[in-house]
This record gives sequence, C-alpha cells and structure tokens, in this order.
Amino acid sequence: MSSLTNELVHARIMQHAAEMVLGSETAYDGILIVETARESLIGLLTLLKEDKDLNYHFLTTLNAIHYPDQTGRELGLTYHLHNWMDNRRIRVRVWIPVADPHIPSLTGLWPSANWMERQEYDFFGVIFTGHPDLRRILNVDDMDVFPMRKEFKLEDGTRTDKDDRFFGREGNYQQRLD
Repeated sequence: MSSLTNELVHARIMQHAAEMVLGSETAYDGILIVETARESLIGLLTLLKEDKDLNYHFLTTLNAIHYPDQTGRELGLTYHLHNWMDNRRIRVRVWIPVADPHIPSLTGLWPSANWMERQEYDFFGVIFTGHPDLRRILNVDDMDVFPMRKEFKLEDGTRTDKDDRFFGREGNYQQRLD
C-alpha cells in the first residue's frame, strides 16, 4: 500500500508551486485533479515528474475537449500522469481560448507526448508550441476543419444510408427502453 496520498501530493505541490495552482479537486474515481494555467503548465509538470517524493514520471495520455459555451475557456486539455512506484495517478487540467489555441509542447519532458499532441492538434486544433513535427496524424493533410470541435457537423444530412429506420432505431428513445 502506498503512503503517497492525494492530501500529501496536494500539500507537496502547494509547498513548491502554490502560485501555479488555480484549483484542485478529487474526481469521482479518487484521482486528484489539479488545474493550472498554460503559462505554468511546464513548471508544474516538471515538478510532478522530477520531485523525488512525487515521481509522476509517466505521461499516460493527454486529451482535449471542446466546450464552445465556455467563453475564453473553450478548449480543455487534461494530462494523465502515473507514478508507477507508488501506483498513484494525477490529472492536470488546463483551459485555453479557442481564439488562441497555443500551449507548450511536452515533448521535452516526455518524448511520448509527440503523437498524443499531434492527435489533439489534428482533432481539436490545439497548437503545441515547440513541437518538433506538429502536423495531422489521422486526418488528411488538407483538411480545413478540426472534426472533434462541436461546430463540426457529425453527419451529412443528405445521406440516405444513415436513416435510423434501417438500424432498428425507430421511435423515440423512451419507447426503445420500454
């Protein structure tokens, strides 16, 4: 059993980087979430990785999300870190405006961030400043939209092969539950 708890992690972060923390909470799954600003992201993640007591040395994944109604905070990025020795996880969250979607690249801290950042650029248009090869990874190079943003239409309304009747989805949702 690990002696590293969310309370100890939070106290250590506040001891060394309180000015970098905008807020924190414990998620429904018991994982500590720390919110920071993009200007503080590298400093906070460096602390989490290199502090011998924290030792969040593994970037599990990062993901983006788009909330168009959150003015000035439309794009959110969540970094999932793991301390294997103590089997502890933490999430670091950053919000940025869609009008200025720049955020520092983590490829200097974790080379594995390379493809993760390319994916979030490809789907959400997040520009990772300092990335060694920021280009689309899954979509065609000349695509001029970011398909995971909510303003991107999911279905082509002219298609007839997507008619719900052909997939046994007739009627409203409640009727299907009964």
